Amino acid sequence: MEFSHRPVLLNECLENLKIKPDGIYVDGTLGGAGHAAEIYKQLDKDGTLLGVDQDSDALEHAKEILNNTPGKAKIILVKSNFKNIKKVCVENGIKKVDGILLDLGVSSYQLDEPERGFSYMNDAPLDMRMDKDIEITAERIVNEYSKENIKEIIRNYGEERWAPRIAEFIIAAREKKHIDTTWELVEIIKAAIPSSARRDGPHPAKRTFQALRIEVNNELGILKDAIDDAISILKPCGRFCIITFHSLEDRIVKNEFNKATDPCTCPRDFPICVCKRKPTAKHISKKPIIPTKEELEENPRARSAKLRVIERM
Repeated sequence: MEFSHRPVLLNECLENLKIKPDGIYVDGTLGGAGHAAEIYKQLDKDGTLLGVDQDSDALEHAKEILNNTPGKAKIILVKSNFKNIKKVCVENGIKKVDGILLDLGVSSYQLDEPERGFSYMNDAPLDMRMDKDIEITAERIVNEYSKENIKEIIRNYGEERWAPRIAEFIIAAREKKHIDTTWELVEIIKAAIPSSARRDGPHPAKRTFQALRIEVNNELGILKDAIDDAISILKPCGRFCIITFHSLEDRIVKNEFNKATDPCTCPRDFPICVCKRKPTAKHISKKPIIPTKEELEENPRARSAKLRVIERM
């Protein structure tokens, strides 16, 4: 098994986490340990790095990487979803942390390993599970969900204008043959989207594959629920960094961060606040931080990345 991972916005994350050598830091999406290894290097013997990932393969690889990274800090690795960060901390005797990082992108390993079924560029079983222990797969969605459900998933999570036609074509195809592989699905999508609409823009299957991956892993529901819990375990002045890769994720992070920094629900024309809700955090980056031109030249997969940062008050 060969992991290939370039941590996105690495320098920007390290700078904004304001790492203290004796601090406690959580990487809630450990992946290829690219960010985690660099955080670990900046910690001393009194520091702690807690790494969380739902992918067993990623955890095994991260363990190997971190064991070969210079440093003396305590390392705790846990198989779990980042939505459980608070629970994982409590179970490991950690009450408060100095910083949390979430990188919401699919890892290069997951994209490049054909049998995971994430990529429309490789022929593979329709899987798309980040956690191999969950039951739902992309294959099950396209073969068992109703036309209306498939349409809504593709439209809402892929922002795909051709969602109704794609859903219609999927239903027609599965009536003839069970849809088993990524390339079978790609051909169905290509047939559904008029050739004139396929000439420009991204790969015709990109939005549908994104939508199915989000549905399989409940990515958006998990994200919204996780942010409040993560903020609650930050120490005063602790930093929370989240890297997103598409507008749906970024919108949730932006909205949830805004609720934490400006929770007042009073009408704007009220002279004073009467709801008494106080902010729990402040913005460090009001606008998202994006990759430099140099990073994009070295790593084209970073092109849609956005980093947002808040600090616990």
